[in-house]
Amino acid sequence: MNKSVSILDKEYKEWVKDLALRYRNSQIKAAVKVNTEMLKFYWELGKDIVELHAEKRWGDKVMNRLSIDLREAMPGVSGLTQRNIYYCKQFYLLYSPALETLPQAGAKSSEEKLPQPVARFQSDIFSVPWGHHKILIDKCKDNLDKAAFYVRQTIENGWSRAMLLNFIGTGMYERQGKALTNFKHTLPDTDSGLAQEITKDPYNFAFTGITKPYNERILKDALLNNITRFLTELGTGFAYVGKEYRLQVGETENFIDLLFYNLNLSCYVVIEVKIGKFSFNDVGQLGGYVVACNHILRKEGRDNPTIGLLICKEKDRIQAQYALESSSQPIGISEYDLERFYPEKIEGTMPTIEELELSLGHE
Repeated sequence: MNKSVSILDKEYKEWVKDLALRYRNSQIKAAVKVNTEMLKFYWELGKDIVELHAEKRWGDKVMNRLSIDLREAMPGVSGLTQRNIYYCKQFYLLYSPALETLPQAGAKSSEEKLPQPVARFQSDIFSVPWGHHKILIDKCKDNLDKAAFYVRQTIENGWSRAMLLNFIGTGMYERQGKALTNFKHTLPDTDSGLAQEITKDPYNFAFTGITKPYNERILKDALLNNITRFLTELGTGFAYVGKEYRLQVGETENFIDLLFYNLNLSCYVVIEVKIGKFSFNDVGQLGGYVVACNHILRKEGRDNPTIGLLICKEKDRIQAQYALESSSQPIGISEYDLERFYPEKIEGTMPTIEELELSLGHE
């Protein structure tokens, strides 16, 4: 049986008064850090609702009553609707497992006392706009890892809400870092994890618009005709170097399908695209290109070891794993998909020309 909220309930009235005071304290800092301080207020409001067992204590209509009373206590203040207060509760429930200790709004920050990963995550959460968090609450449900992934991507890439929605729609979290690789056995420990994270499986090539029968040249031309979207799908830090990139090895000319440079890893990335099913020969060919790049293109002291990435239409996972075990070169194997939806807006995900030049230097 629901318990009605009485305006004579002293503890309830004190809570409303305290919330109004906290909000005013947050407004003092809001002139400088509007988003951060507002999010901290929302966090504390959600925390109060959970820890006070507000709905059980004052009835299931307390959210509506709280919205009315807070707006009366703070006339003209936005963001205090019943729906927004509900989001405050979900905001706290979603992220609280990762943030056990959080300073009160208006209190001196204690970030320096938190473990570094926790402090960073705390900073990330309070750097993302509230509208983005509402999307994450709706789309990630109780999946903290998934929400944290999109928080980090939003910060790194400067995503708008529309872009965040689109990338969630492409299943980016589920695909990120999922390629079959041998990086753990062929790269230093400090690099193998980062290299794994730049991979996806499958890659989403729907932006090419290919719906009819095609060959490898048609696919590669379509990828490069949409180079901005292709770079976005590859991920942050990729810069295009060349198509059918020529490497003279002894007396033999070799042509790499696609050559990129990754600024985050400081290495060349050789990409071979195959429209058929993966075969053992593919890894042998790609491994040879990786070795050739290391001898011909890689600069000692500037570039880390070259990585190879094979993107095929389909693969037998066991066969692919055997092939990777046979190679001493760092290689990943993924599939591609032509049928997924793709976001329209892609700004803020690519390195600038200046970043690439700075990384590669001028000879």
